Amino acid sequence: MPSVFPFAAIQFKQGTGDVSSLVAPPYDVLDAAGKQALLSKDQHNIVAVDLPHTPAKELGPPQAYESAGALYRAWLKDGTISMRAPAMFAYRQTMKDALGTTQRSGMTCTVDTVPFGPRPGGGILPHEETFSGPKEDRLALMKATRAQLSPIFGLFADNSGAATGLLHKVMASRRPDLTASTADGVLHEVWTITDSPTIKSYQDALAGQDIFIADGHHRYNTALNYLKHLESQGAIPAVARRCMMVLVGMSDPGLIIWPTHRILGGMKSYSIDAFQEAATDTLAISPAGNDLSKLESTLRAAPSSTSILGLYDFATRNCYTATLRNPDPLRESFKNKPEAWRKLDVALIQHSIVEHICQPKLNAGDPVKWAFPHTIKEVLDIGSGRETGAGGGKAFAPQLAVIVRPTPLSAVREVSAANQLMPQKSTFFYPKLATGLFLNPLE
Repeated sequence: MPSVFPFAAIQFKQGTGDVSSLVAPPYDVLDAAGKQALLSKDQHNIVAVDLPHTPAKELGPPQAYESAGALYRAWLKDGTISMRAPAMFAYRQTMKDALGTTQRSGMTCTVDTVPFGPRPGGGILPHEETFSGPKEDRLALMKATRAQLSPIFGLFADNSGAATGLLHKVMASRRPDLTASTADGVLHEVWTITDSPTIKSYQDALAGQDIFIADGHHRYNTALNYLKHLESQGAIPAVARRCMMVLVGMSDPGLIIWPTHRILGGMKSYSIDAFQEAATDTLAISPAGNDLSKLESTLRAAPSSTSILGLYDFATRNCYTATLRNPDPLRESFKNKPEAWRKLDVALIQHSIVEHICQPKLNAGDPVKWAFPHTIKEVLDIGSGRETGAGGGKAFAPQLAVIVRPTPLSAVREVSAANQLMPQKSTFFYPKLATGLFLNPLE
């Protein structure tokens, strides 16, 4: 693993107390309404700086980023945020649902910002392809603030459990220094760690392990691009060579992956009947009522070895299940990909459904429009014309939703270890890390 380090974090309230009104979800799950809801509770919420332009999936006007940078520096000057002594931070998230309470624990630290790929002693490995728009947006913001505003979520094997065990020991020893409760019902707790023996023990526990990027590919690419920008300007501050991450062991029982469904639109010749006819040689399609929640339950109950997808037609509100007639249809086209990649639901949707059926047969060869919701509620919201953090809006005109099961963690590990990339939006690790608990200054 690249070396891990404590860092002089910038924090609200000098790193102590409750900061519920000041933190936010990551920028990429917020829309304009979500931003305003946070600011209506506290004008100092980090979203005022972290989301200067919506939607953040594309580059905004220069003045938006200039204003964000000016606000960030004003907060530093008036003490709204302040720099702390170098530390690492144990970070625990607690979430409750009908099945009980789940906790996920990680360590917030900085790592050397090195190019993606295997390296002696451990590398940083991506698992998803990325889009250009968000990288342009994040780079403009990083240039304006000269800071990394939200941590990247990294995974590592931790087969021995030593790193996770050390975290639990710290958390059991005393009350957290910083807490926040977010609108999704998640409790965020932070323990500041400054003693050298604990930091050294954590560094030793991670020696030689790879980091798999779970969430934050665009932001890590931004850190790499920012280094290139600084190189073109001359000298690079030492702090700019390191990137803030929350590192979680893959054996942590709180690791939860949500599905990322696909909504397709903009097809000139689409109807559900036309789709079924075009898909005859590829999919075996069966009616499944008109209740999307029941459709999702049907998919989850299917054997994990079976490739099964859900389909929802927005015009008729009818549901269907779809199985592949060929159990490995991408084998000939993607011989260099591991089987785990070829059998990903999201890869099958992109290459067997969109590229093989929708674009050539229903859209005259042109690209289709996409949205990427994680829940059935978001699917229905997009269907009603609502803009969400997952896409949508009145101009989107959704036609077909493809409902999927969560990508298995084992597939993330296998595909990443093979130095391959999954399609964009393959995973959604829940809950998201909060933005605003710690900021990483790059100057």
